[in-house]
Amino acid sequence: MRLEGKVAIITGAAGGMGAEEARLFAREGAKVVIADVLDDEGKQVEAEIAEAGGEATYVRTNVTSEHGWERLIAETISLYGKLDILVNNAGVSSGSEQDNLDFGGWQRIMDVNATGVFLGTKYAVEQMRQTGGGSIVNISSIMGFVGGEGGHPAYHASKGAVRIFTKAMAVQYGPDNIRVNSVHPGFMPPMRTSNTDNAMREEQIRLTPLRRTGETIEVANGVLFLASDEASFVTGTELVIDGGFIAR
Repeated sequence: MRLEGKVAIITGAAGGMGAEEARLFAREGAKVVIADVLDDEGKQVEAEIAEAGGEATYVRTNVTSEHGWERLIAETISLYGKLDILVNNAGVSSGSEQDNLDFGGWQRIMDVNATGVFLGTKYAVEQMRQTGGGSIVNISSIMGFVGGEGGHPAYHASKGAVRIFTKAMAVQYGPDNIRVNSVHPGFMPPMRTSNTDNAMREEQIRLTPLRRTGETIEVANGVLFLASDEASFVTGTELVIDGGFIAR
């Protein structure tokens, strides 16, 4: 198994890509801490992993709270004794705020998508330096490379910030054997179905050279590679999983 003996924290792991990553990591031998604010969903993922023979623990965590991160790291060390992997997966979407010029919307998106990644990295680095290294994988987006007509500009700004922050941390903490990489998913299946979603999905497929949306397992497989020792000489890089969108 590719993560045997490893301990991983995955934020935003109560659903979507985060839950897929948690299940995959557990199948590959990791002990997984599921960090989220969705209690019922997080506990369900924990139960699914246990039923499949893996080991996972749900810990309620607000990624924008420094105290929340302190508690999460402390609980992880108490449960499993170390931290090898952090996946900063938690995020809010481009369409979560309706007014593109609303300052409160800007702050909410930046707080979760950018500041949450900073805080997670800060506390993970402190722990990993004590134990000889580790791997941090930050989930950005194809929208960290390009602009877009729809959605709040803070989403693009936050995902671009994650991309460059990842490189800065990789350079600074490479000497401590801490690898830091970013993953940039393309269009994924929508979480809900409506006429608007269907029209948007058709446009997303048209803009993607492979002519389909991605699957969460395809992103999780990329995250697994970067988290594992197979990527031991990979740091400060961007793994784009987008069906060719930004190659256009």
